Amino acid sequence: MKKFEEKKFNIPELIGMSASNIEEHLKLYSGYVKHSNLILEKIAELSNDAATAEANTYQIGELQRRFGFEFDGMRNHEFYFAHLEGGAKDIDVNGNLAKAIAEEWGSFDAWLARFKAIAMTRGIGWAVLYLDPTTGRLVNAWIDEQHLGHLTAAKPILMLDMWEHSFVADYKPSGKKKYVEDFFTNLNWDSAEQNFANAR
Repeated sequence: MKKFEEKKFNIPELIGMSASNIEEHLKLYSGYVKHSNLILEKIAELSNDAATAEANTYQIGELQRRFGFEFDGMRNHEFYFAHLEGGAKDIDVNGNLAKAIAEEWGSFDAWLARFKAIAMTRGIGWAVLYLDPTTGRLVNAWIDEQHLGHLTAAKPILMLDMWEHSFVADYKPSGKKKYVEDFFTNLNWDSAEQNFANAR
């Protein structure tokens, strides 16, 4: 069986976000890759023929639910860590992504204020900027946990991890807003620009 492979990220020193917290965060990502593989292996083991699959229907169903959580945790983090690679870089105001954001929300600043407000949603999850390839529109969304609320067929352009493990060690629970600000200070917009180009 083919396995999902853990990606490696070259993340420089960041403003506000410590190397130790990034290291611990990467370990969590590694766990999502590991468990995505383990769950698929276990499902295969429990369903290697029709009789076995029927006898293990309940276990397979629960594992399949868990797979969505682990898989999306893996992929979400790959977007997130890619945003922090290569050093901070501002968005190209003349680039396609900036133009699309301004077209959808009136201005980049209007979009950014709205996105930051979504990131402050109470609870654990992700703030996401998507491209809906059906309409060509950009859409903001909140994902509960790793997987609840992903927009079907939409392509992630920018993903901000708002689980407490991503910021509490450096910012304390009360520093959530500062973490969001520092994420954008550290963001290499080239990664989002590339995601947008790939999604179109």
